[in-house]
Amino acid sequence: MASLREKMLLKTADLKGTAEIPLEEALRDATDKPRTGTGMTAALAAKDAALAAKDARIRELEAKGAESELPVAAITPNPWQPRKVFNEEKLAELAESIRETGLVQPIVVRRVTSGYQIVAGERRWRAHKLIGKETIAVVIVELSDEDMAMLALVENVVRDDLSDYEIARAIRETEQQFPNRTRMAAAIGVSRSGLYRYLSYSELPDFIIKELDVNPTLLGARAAREVASVLKEKSGNALEIARALWSDVVSGKLDETKLARAITVAIARGTSAGSVRERSIEKIFAGKDHAGSITKDAGGFTVKFKAGILSTEKEDKIRALISELLNEE
Repeated sequence: MASLREKMLLKTADLKGTAEIPLEEALRDATDKPRTGTGMTAALAAKDAALAAKDARIRELEAKGAESELPVAAITPNPWQPRKVFNEEKLAELAESIRETGLVQPIVVRRVTSGYQIVAGERRWRAHKLIGKETIAVVIVELSDEDMAMLALVENVVRDDLSDYEIARAIRETEQQFPNRTRMAAAIGVSRSGLYRYLSYSELPDFIIKELDVNPTLLGARAAREVASVLKEKSGNALEIARALWSDVVSGKLDETKLARAITVAIARGTSAGSVRERSIEKIFAGKDHAGSITKDAGGFTVKFKAGILSTEKEDKIRALISELLNEE
């Protein structure tokens, strides 16, 4: 099945300017069957084709736009830009390259009431700010809010390193440009259930959102949906339990996919938020070599062995012992 990125790119590959196509028609076209083939090779080929179509659209805008030089301070990022965290090292490298050789390709902007907004090229604009450049070469184009929002998604969601949280934030912001969620889902090529999985981030407690704003990779969309479901209409001790367990996710002690289950178990047991933080880890040794660990916390009792430590025969013995212990009267 095509991924969100592939579906969305294919559905927006033929995106036209405001004067060329009304939003109603654009959304209707988005409900066509996916033009993807089967298998990994076909999926990758479709993704490459969609990327090429997106780049062609940017080139088309540049060809019709007016070249100019604008103050860096007069330009703001695309408000529908999903990426909020940029790789500082790569940004510094780009800035140094611009310092030495200049800007190879102008950025693309559109006019707005308060100045100009970036259509494509935010990294180049940020690099200019980093080295103190006061002006930047631009191509000024005309573009509607709807097209602006969808181009931002196409430009960024296709990138494999964009997290579910960043995609969700972009969808939430772009959603305002569409009459209802059903049509929003159709426009980006996901089912309503898939869309609600991304939108579930907005139902999470503030202490989780604040961490995700800094590190958006901490919690995937499926895990976010599960946590939001567990915490729905709950408050007080349940939220404090979630806060304590969330700190374990942030520190790397608890896998994000196990967070909802850990919260559920702790609430069912009537565990206090203070005792949730009580966590014991006991190392297992084979002679002098570290072989694994036993972890006990509110989420459960976990025995973990390093890969290759146990033979097949020993694994069978452990399974038999566990079965015997659990079935004792």
